Amino acid sequence: MKAYETDGVDHNSDRDAPVPLPGERRRDRIADLVGRRGFVRTAELAREFRLSEVTIRTDLESLAADGLLSRVHGGALSVGRPVERPFEEESAVGIDAKRVIGVFAASLVRSGDCVVLDVGTTTTQIALALLDRHDLEGVVVVTNGLTIALALEQAVPRFTVIVSGGTLRPLQHSLVNPLATTVFSAVTADIAFVGGTGVDVAHGVTNVNLPETDVKRLMTSTARRSYVVADGSKLMEAHLGVIAPLDSFEGLITAGADAAHVAELRAAGLSVTEADLEVGTAPPAG
Repeated sequence: MKAYETDGVDHNSDRDAPVPLPGERRRDRIADLVGRRGFVRTAELAREFRLSEVTIRTDLESLAADGLLSRVHGGALSVGRPVERPFEEESAVGIDAKRVIGVFAASLVRSGDCVVLDVGTTTTQIALALLDRHDLEGVVVVTNGLTIALALEQAVPRFTVIVSGGTLRPLQHSLVNPLATTVFSAVTADIAFVGGTGVDVAHGVTNVNLPETDVKRLMTSTARRSYVVADGSKLMEAHLGVIAPLDSFEGLITAGADAAHVAELRAAGLSVTEADLEVGTAPPAG
């Protein structure tokens, strides 16, 4: 009987069990998948190739040693896309700063507010801090982040959680166009918290990924007050997609930032609030 091949597995029509690809061919296929998708999880590869995660990790280590991909927690990243890190890896970077930013940002929300929460690891910390605000009632949260929506599920019905819909980006668990902007176009929010990969005097607030940039731009304009939330590592960085100039925002909420960078942004007219890494609060904005 004639054999045929699917993604990662050779099948023979007179057998029920798949025949695994030889190691070299399998690694070639893995490198191709990572290159096309940008980021692939170990568990996904194990399912696709019908192998153990231990075997897949060995393959990934071999490919990383050959410079064909980058190993990250939980999977592998294309070497052609070094700037945008997967959500799981980014979550572990600057976690203390992101947590206090989240606490301070959540303190700005009042009962009955409609809150737009952008996708991201810092905005996820805002969502977690909102959960701890047991005084809040009747808050509506509109988000394009699946991680944020799932985190806030336990607050329903005290909160109403609206997910934008759209096309899924697995790298960040985000929803983008087509369709992602439909919901944001139909609401006027009280406050929006928007993330980015760069906050710069000359270039404004920017982001490395263009599809997400389009959604962030609309979020900024649909709220009565929009804040940039970014830890200190994002300051004085500029990337491909321009979200909006600095004067489009009520202010920046940051933590762990270089004092010179903060001073430069304030001199440019941006209100900057630095959350206190020790207590999770913030001094008055400058």
